Amino acid sequence: MEDQEKYTYDVMEVCLLAGKIMLQSGAETYRVEDTMMWMARAFGIAQSHSYVTPTAIIFSIEGIGQTKTRLVRITNRTTDLEKVTIVNSISRSIHSGSLNVHEAYESLKKVEKAKLQFPLYVQILSAAISSGCFVIMFQGGWYDFIPAFFSGGVGLFSQLYFHRLVPIKFFSEFLSAFVIGFLAYIFVKIGLGTELDKIIIGSVMPLVPGLLITNAVRDLMAGHFVSGLSKGAEAFLTAFAIGAGIAVILTFV
Repeated sequence: MEDQEKYTYDVMEVCLLAGKIMLQSGAETYRVEDTMMWMARAFGIAQSHSYVTPTAIIFSIEGIGQTKTRLVRITNRTTDLEKVTIVNSISRSIHSGSLNVHEAYESLKKVEKAKLQFPLYVQILSAAISSGCFVIMFQGGWYDFIPAFFSGGVGLFSQLYFHRLVPIKFFSEFLSAFVIGFLAYIFVKIGLGTELDKIIIGSVMPLVPGLLITNAVRDLMAGHFVSGLSKGAEAFLTAFAIGAGIAVILTFV
């Protein structure tokens, strides 16, 4: 009996850790719930229930004569789809019988500790190049590519830097949008840019919460209304912060 109880507890630990990694890395709510219950079934747990919101995971297993329930809080969320892919791969290995409970837990702990995101300079360079390309996509001229290149790169760097100083997304996004608007205005003022609106639009695109909006819509379509609405509200606040930062700088120019 004690061995069965310990095994059930170990299964819960594995499922909760997998759900935590996926939710923190940008996975959809329904995907997190399905993965956790799928892993539990693969370990022989017939009855399990999961309830996931952007800030918490509740997981329950029905055992013999009793039900075990645990809660995990989620405080930090980012975008790291490679971790989501790796967790899905571990889940498939569990289902095929390639991993037992302890091996799965150790594999997930390695994924949790791993830093799989691209280096900071690669992220900034990518944001800069994409900002310049967005200017061309929005019918801007090649003359505005370089201003958008620098504004977009500095904007993303500002967002990451301000978020470390003040870990509140609204303020970091507001200030980074303000920096982008200021740089775009300076480039146009000194003659290095021509169309202020195209430069600003292209430069703020790396800050736009595209994955958040997509996940909000997918969660709503899957029937997860609490998560869908909360993610939609977060995306709205992000868009509002970006718009407010640009609006402030345009008010004074």
